Amino acid sequence: MSRAQNEGPSRRRVLGGAAGLAAGAAAVAAGLPSPASAASAQTVSGLARRRKQAARVRITRDDWGIAHVSGRTDADAVFGMIYAQAEDDFNRIENNYLTSLGRLAEAEGESAIWQDLRQRLFIDPGVLKRDYARSPAWLRTLMQAWADGLNHFLATHPEVRPRVIERFEPWMALSFSEGSIGGDIERVALTQLEAFYDRRTVPMTDEERGLLFAEPQGSNGIAIAPSHTENGHALLLINPHTSFFFRSELHMTSDEGLNAYGAATWGQFFIYQGFNESAGWMHTSSGVDNVDEFAETVVTGADGRLSYRYGDELRPVTTKKITLSYRGADGGPAQRTFTTYATHHGPIVREADGKWIAFALMNKPVEALQQSFLRTKARDYRSYIQIAEFKANSSNNTLFADSKGDIAFLMPQFMPIRDDHFDYRSPVDGSDPATDWHGLYSLKNLPQAVNPKNGWAYNSNDWPWAAAGADSPRAADFPRYFDQAGANPRGPHVYRVMTARSRFTPQTLIAGAFDPYLTAFARLLPGTIKAWDKLPQGDGQKAKLAGPIGLLRGWDHRWGADSTPTSLAVFWGEELWGIVAQAAQEAGLSVWDYVAERATDAQRLTALEQAVERLTGDWGGWKVPWGRINRFQRIDDKIVQTFDDAKPSVPVPFTSSQWGSLASFGAKSYPGTRCYYGTSGNSFVAVVEFGPKVRAWAVTAGGESGHPDSPHFNDEARRYASGNLRPVYFYPDDLKGHVERSYRPGAR
Repeated sequence: MSRAQNEGPSRRRVLGGAAGLAAGAAAVAAGLPSPASAASAQTVSGLARRRKQAARVRITRDDWGIAHVSGRTDADAVFGMIYAQAEDDFNRIENNYLTSLGRLAEAEGESAIWQDLRQRLFIDPGVLKRDYARSPAWLRTLMQAWADGLNHFLATHPEVRPRVIERFEPWMALSFSEGSIGGDIERVALTQLEAFYDRRTVPMTDEERGLLFAEPQGSNGIAIAPSHTENGHALLLINPHTSFFFRSELHMTSDEGLNAYGAATWGQFFIYQGFNESAGWMHTSSGVDNVDEFAETVVTGADGRLSYRYGDELRPVTTKKITLSYRGADGGPAQRTFTTYATHHGPIVREADGKWIAFALMNKPVEALQQSFLRTKARDYRSYIQIAEFKANSSNNTLFADSKGDIAFLMPQFMPIRDDHFDYRSPVDGSDPATDWHGLYSLKNLPQAVNPKNGWAYNSNDWPWAAAGADSPRAADFPRYFDQAGANPRGPHVYRVMTARSRFTPQTLIAGAFDPYLTAFARLLPGTIKAWDKLPQGDGQKAKLAGPIGLLRGWDHRWGADSTPTSLAVFWGEELWGIVAQAAQEAGLSVWDYVAERATDAQRLTALEQAVERLTGDWGGWKVPWGRINRFQRIDDKIVQTFDDAKPSVPVPFTSSQWGSLASFGAKSYPGTRCYYGTSGNSFVAVVEFGPKVRAWAVTAGGESGHPDSPHFNDEARRYASGNLRPVYFYPDDLKGHVERSYRPGAR
């Protein structure tokens, strides 16, 4: 069959240009809002409303620059916290909403058009506006406060020039309501989306095929029951592994019972990873399979209309035109219109073996936003679970702890019921009704570990079958689609840490989170050493690698800034990945399982030889302390950072989590650099103790502010690198003596 023709690009100019820019520049020079922002972000009634709300809000900055926001109502707190976020890094807020609204190409140009199209297949502004209208009144109030807080910031900071979004509207908050849909959408390969809607062949990238060495995406979470702590209080480790500077650390309180501290993703108005006076929650990316592809059999009728087979019937393919704006090559605005397709399973995202592939995922923005905000006010496990009944979390496990001593490992609550005879890891036959989703699982029927007898629970983005040691849920009790991640090297490391002692304190839990043992190398390097031992005397490779093998043979498999074996092992692992990744994928094994079970002696030793050559070429020798190579650097405010070996940086002793390091630092070299610079991994790290009064310690990558001229742009870098968490100022008494500034939103 032939695909219906996609509309060609149409480029339409819109108002703006040099005259508009000149007028805006003149207004900014005069200290006034630009004409555009004055017209859009500030109306007489809107200004009066915002000023009235600002008067009910106070922002107190502590000596780390962290905002402690208080308001009379929850809406006041939302207004203040999003205003404070915008003060710290408006650019990241706008960028997140350009992405979530499918408008990134308006700033980045035509190269982002496919990312925007992918988003707009699922996010329709018209639908979101209707969702906003049907939202509960209390939630609409919060969304209005969110928009007002951002618009108040723009109105009172005319020097800040948005790239695209001059005015925020309340419904926009629904486009970025929970972490899951963004992560789920990213499973759609952009190259294949482009191939389908641009009617041409576009090869998948090695990154999309999973062949490039890359830092794992995910997090660590550990919950410890009072029975396993020195003080008899539950403990929680919050250790998200994200891109750096992805979230703002802050504290928001209200007279309506809100009192939440933690990390809020830029632009969202709830604490995503954090705690309140009596409960804490930590999310880890899950390996559950609840995003599916359906292979649709599409036929063209005599009238040219498209239908797809479903059982014994033909159903019409849904078509929808999507017009995307983008910044043209000359810098001016342009547009392109696509005719897109969908079945009841979801939008069509690619073609494979003559079938159109529909993509199904959770898309419940109203429920997701309610769940995301309300859980920050949960007082205990029971209330947390009641909120989880929204079933609007699809991609995140949760580690939970509270002051009553309850702990839990929970899986995503959005879990479709499916026929386990089908393998949902690949596209299933969309014409067979038996492959459809058949409702959602009840929460009690999901894998979980609630108050396990062993006294602790964890997740490190691995399978749930080890979440609580011997008290973990059993794989045999659940369909196979409850996990597609398997094990990873961090899992055995957590087990090693948790079984090394019977009682934990906050300080020993922090030490455990930064334990330097590298389980992957402990498992894999002995095979390489044995391969060298088997080489005959007089062999050229045996002589060449004698020194490196001797260094690795005597290593205790622990990272450290002064460790030379760490550098050699990391370079060896990266080289070996490139050698075996394709074969591992074809065998259906993880790279490290393949190395352990099938890698040849020649492959192991070739990788080591290449590592020695690369270290020698880059550093003049193969004995290089890891801290000389592995660095943290923050020298600009760009979302995609630049790095420079000649500028200051901080040595980081821990490694990529690929090697089993619990403290994660995803780093690599860049054009013009010898050093590895990190851009992801440990970002916000916190340990919380839930006693009669909550106590916490935390650190944020770099610093709270996104402005290079701020003292809080990079003031936590050395604490971050050394795992030296600082006390959290949770109570007013904690803040005494640590206040840098206290003010109302809009004060300059």
